Amino acid sequence: MAASVESLLEEISNIEDPIEELQSLKTALLSITESALRDSVSGQRLRGVFSLLDSNRREQVELCVDILELILLALSPEHLAQNYRVELHAGLNHPNETVKILALTQIGRMVEDPNAATEILKNHDILQDVIQCIREEKMAVAKQAIQSLSKLSHSKPGLDKLFQSDLLKVMKDVMAASDIVRYRIYELVVEISSVSPISLGYCANSSLISQLLSELTGDDVLIRATAIEMVTTLARSQHGRQYLAQQGIMEKISNMIRGAETDPFSSLYLPGLVKFFGNLAIMDSPQQVCEAYPAFQNKVFEMALDPDPVMNGVALDTLGLLGSTVEGKQVLQKTGEKLKTVLLRISQLANSSATELRVRSLDAIAKLLTLEPEQQTEDLLALTESWFYLLSKQPMDMIRNISTQPFPELHCGALQIFTAIATQPWGQKLMISTPGFIEFVLDRSTGQTKEAKDTKFELVGSLVSSSTAAEILGSQNYINLKTYLREGPYYVSAVALVSTEGAD
Repeated sequence: MAASVESLLEEISNIEDPIEELQSLKTALLSITESALRDSVSGQRLRGVFSLLDSNRREQVELCVDILELILLALSPEHLAQNYRVELHAGLNHPNETVKILALTQIGRMVEDPNAATEILKNHDILQDVIQCIREEKMAVAKQAIQSLSKLSHSKPGLDKLFQSDLLKVMKDVMAASDIVRYRIYELVVEISSVSPISLGYCANSSLISQLLSELTGDDVLIRATAIEMVTTLARSQHGRQYLAQQGIMEKISNMIRGAETDPFSSLYLPGLVKFFGNLAIMDSPQQVCEAYPAFQNKVFEMALDPDPVMNGVALDTLGLLGSTVEGKQVLQKTGEKLKTVLLRISQLANSSATELRVRSLDAIAKLLTLEPEQQTEDLLALTESWFYLLSKQPMDMIRNISTQPFPELHCGALQIFTAIATQPWGQKLMISTPGFIEFVLDRSTGQTKEAKDTKFELVGSLVSSSTAAEILGSQNYINLKTYLREGPYYVSAVALVSTEGAD
């Protein structure tokens, strides 16, 4: 087969209509090993395929791209950098986006290889054209360019080349193309900054980060909303958070939350501001963030009670995020009556709102009620139990009713709440005292989707793993649950199989 690859490669560039031969070559390539492929490809033969990219026929170009993808992946990045720079450079300027993506992908491979990267760093024109690809209309091309440049910045020579040569001016010129392109460059800069304090230093010295931060308070609310997303990404690294704190950004965002009340367009960017502090609280300390920026916590509660479903969704996600940690639970508990009102509101949303909002409500409740075994102190168990009873007069019935509705995502969301309380002694006592509940857990006929079966299995696993379950649930129930666990999530009993065959 390697021989046929060689002969096809040799013939292909001399044929006027090579579609059939290209299809044969693609089939042949798929059936040989990578090492055999590497041995059968010579530079001259491969250049014949590259030359066929110069065509207006989309089918021909795309077949060539498929073939080149297979062949180039078999070649080392260093070999590519030494032998195919000209062809890859031409690919960056090709009118077809699949050719551009092919070239960018291979350049991405090269910049990850130390020896190949040295070759590419010498080739200023290639890097300049990679930056120019960020302004391409096709998002897939721009994304691949951002990815390749981000990989390049993982080394000091790469950072020097991007930020201490006239490539920085190229980036700034490309930014001027449009708002969309400007934010693609910001995306690249934030990605690079997140890698290490050193890479953040390069980006900060380039003035691109200060330019991004100034967009937070710009006149265009849509641009402001995009800027806050970028800044939230930057805050995911510790050095990023330190830099933002030094620049006074946390205080600025807190003031923006306060000022949002008088801004008729605040609904466009307010969710992003709240998400920023929600992420910050989880990464640093819920207590410190809520105490230092009380406007954030107050706004989350306001948004939970807001008639706007968009605001509700962000509040639910943020409350779930905060309540997923012990410290966050304690911070929320300190708010007293405010939290009671909000928990009742979450319960109402879980019962009667759009399906997506109901799912997010159930997810928030599950996170608020979850305690790992090592977290189950007397105080925290009393806290989660009190929250459960704030949801409804009959919370077990409420959640079980949701679990029986014909929507798989609601069924799974309700089961996750039962899983959250399944390891807690008060939860187990509730389960055994609720008529028919253990039978409901063991009934494999409820929830027929894979997700439902997996979620039910997780619930059974949580019960069985609890050190108090055997005593509270009773030995027979515990044995039945262990049997369910041993049989696995997709077990079908022989009786069920026989009855099904009879029906057929």
